[in-house]
Amino acid sequence: MSYQGYKHLLVEQQEKLLVVKFNNPPRKNCINRPTYQEMTRVLTEVNGDEGVAVVVFTGVGEYFTAGNDLSQSGNGDLNEYLKESNAIFKAMVLSFVNCQKIVFALVNGPAIGIGATIVGLSDVAWCSETAYFLAPFTKLGLVPEGGSSFMLPLILGRSKASEVLLLNEPLSAAEAYNFNFVSRVYKSSEADSVIWPKLRQYAELPPNSLQQGKRLIKEGFLEGLLKANDSECRQLLESFQHPEFFQAIMDFASRKTKSKL
Repeated sequence: MSYQGYKHLLVEQQEKLLVVKFNNPPRKNCINRPTYQEMTRVLTEVNGDEGVAVVVFTGVGEYFTAGNDLSQSGNGDLNEYLKESNAIFKAMVLSFVNCQKIVFALVNGPAIGIGATIVGLSDVAWCSETAYFLAPFTKLGLVPEGGSSFMLPLILGRSKASEVLLLNEPLSAAEAYNFNFVSRVYKSSEADSVIWPKLRQYAELPPNSLQQGKRLIKEGFLEGLLKANDSECRQLLESFQHPEFFQAIMDFASRKTKSKL
């Protein structure tokens, strides 16, 4: 299969490994609507590719991704734009849930917002020593997304998940490892010599065994994750209409303007 036509992601097949890179370094790899749509596309397309066993998400440059691009806005009806954005986002989360391949989050640097929560959607997550994880949803007048209201308490425990999702507390690379959010912390200097060879080795494992094993592991939490995604997206749509969100966006725009002066 040829992975062509991607404008916002770098998508490259390396034998049985499909490497997907967030590719917007000037904006710290922020994700806009077209990028969400490309994420959905690649995770859907790869299900039909028998030549790929493992999908790896990582970032170009120093960041994994700084999360949602808050500068994007619609040109027409705002409510309609928010509904469309919500549907696009929900489809992206479902594409992670429904991906039959092993999905790796190789977190090469800071992972903020959706950058942090898609780690919880991945089958395996490794991070660089320079990485940290931040989910500033309440600071923006929003709520947990990306299935994180279910997955993070499951992974981190309720107390730590509440710190991260509600109180905007960051997770360092060491904390992420200690709380089982990632299963390996690597030195940046090891990426080419140790990490990528290991990923290629995993991609050579018997593909049907990988897929069926993944399916069995997911059965224990799939229903809860799907329910959380539905609930989160409904609440996000309501939160987008709340004065707290509009105030947060105005504050963000004001800080951005001041930083340019």
